[in-house]
Amino acid sequence: MDISVIVPAYNERESLPELTAWIARVMQEHAYSYEVIIIDDGSTDGTWDTVRELTQADPHVHGICFRRNYGKSAALYCGFKRAQGEVVFTMDADLQDSPDEIPEMYRMIVEEGNDLVSGWKQNRQDNALTKNLPSKLYNATARRITGIKLHDMNCGLKAYRKEVVKNIEVYGEMHRYIPYLAKNAGYTRIAEKPVHHQKRKYGKSKFGLERFVNGFLDLQTLWFLTRFGGDPMHFFGYSGLAMFLVGFVMTVWIIAAKLIHQAQGVKFRAVTDQPLFYLALVAIVLGVILFLAGFLGEMIARNATERNRYNIKDQL
Repeated sequence: MDISVIVPAYNERESLPELTAWIARVMQEHAYSYEVIIIDDGSTDGTWDTVRELTQADPHVHGICFRRNYGKSAALYCGFKRAQGEVVFTMDADLQDSPDEIPEMYRMIVEEGNDLVSGWKQNRQDNALTKNLPSKLYNATARRITGIKLHDMNCGLKAYRKEVVKNIEVYGEMHRYIPYLAKNAGYTRIAEKPVHHQKRKYGKSKFGLERFVNGFLDLQTLWFLTRFGGDPMHFFGYSGLAMFLVGFVMTVWIIAAKLIHQAQGVKFRAVTDQPLFYLALVAIVLGVILFLAGFLGEMIARNATERNRYNIKDQL
């Protein structure tokens, strides 16, 4: 099979018939063998009834229905697990992503050898204040931290080599950072394609401004786990050691200053009367706690079931 198209849907009953018809038209024009996997993420508007009708009318359409709303990452995880196409596409169900972009993105995977091609909504049709400006700030931060030069990392329209989606795990709200997950799994050929963006035709957006705050926190989590998840002592150990040394040096300096002043007969304050002494004690205690946190983290990491899971590219 050439292509799998994964469509997470939450209360998108009105748009799905039009979207699947559009996808079918593009696939037939280019003679692709394909499947469309629609994941109903706990919709309450009858979306699953529509999906059921579509699967009965078109054998290329398949559906997965969650009992409740789990989120986009869960929908993509299940879609990736089921996908059979050599190139896997993801797109939103709201008709803002154009299936007409599929042939060129497919070519960029098959002929140019890219592992992942991400869409770039150059001319967004969203509200400039609530979507465009926060999105620019979010993407600038993401580029800085991940090192991946994408203008629109969270674009729903993406194409992947099948091997990529079978070797990454999307969880929580990490769907925003699939390119980063792919890069950390060793799939570094990541390209970008400007894509046409349309205004939402039916319903309303399911995301608010809070997604940018959550996205930033998730990015920090992902960066930390990627860099220190396997070696927590490298973070907590060094931080704890540095904190302990700062507190120890401060303590020695305070006591030495007292002894020198005492020997010279100069008036001095008692050690316990100096605020700096208590700051030094706090630094020492924090240093010990951080070091112990690193030690415990190292023990947990050493006993993790996937500690020796590696993506092997080839064997001879």
